[in-house]
This record gives sequence, C-alpha cells and structure tokens, in this order.
Amino acid sequence: MCAAHHGYLTQKSSHLARLKRVEGQVRGLQRMVEDEQYCIDILTQVSAVTKALESAALALLAEHMNHCVVDAARQGDDEARAKVDEAMAAISRLVK
Repeated sequence: MCAAHHGYLTQKSSHLARLKRVEGQVRGLQRMVEDEQYCIDILTQVSAVTKALESAALALLAEHMNHCVVDAARQGDDEARAKVDEAMAAISRLVK
C-alpha cells in the first residue's frame, strides 16, 4: 500500500466519472441485446467498452506509478523492487 494514501485519490472524481460512463455503456449493451440489435453493432460497442476500461486502467496505473512506486523508490531498494514487481504484474494482467 502507498505511504500516505492511494495515488488515485487526487483524481478520484475523474476516475469515478469515467467508470460511471463505462457502466452506462454496459447498460447500453444490455439494451442492445434485449432489443435484438445487429451482432456487429453490439460487437462494435463491446470494443468501445473494452477500450474505455483499458483507458481507465491505464489512468489508474499511471497514478500508481507516479505516486506509490515513486514513494517506494524513496524508501529504498527492497520496497522499490516490490512495487515495481507489483506494477509489472498488473501490467501483465492488463495486456493479456
């Protein structure tokens, strides 16, 4: 965990707004299926939701790197290595 607070808290409202937009997009997908919309149109919207979630994840990752990893680097090698390993694991999950 970060020393003072989570790095994303300075942009919490922005992250929440982004996630609420994604939530709305997912609801739109549900409506499209309920309304029996054309498959390709639904898949196009799935792609848009996926990109929106990836964008949200990258924003959170950037905040983590700029706050938590930088804080850990100031604390020393062991803490820094642990945070970098943690970030790399998160990146690996994102790109799979």
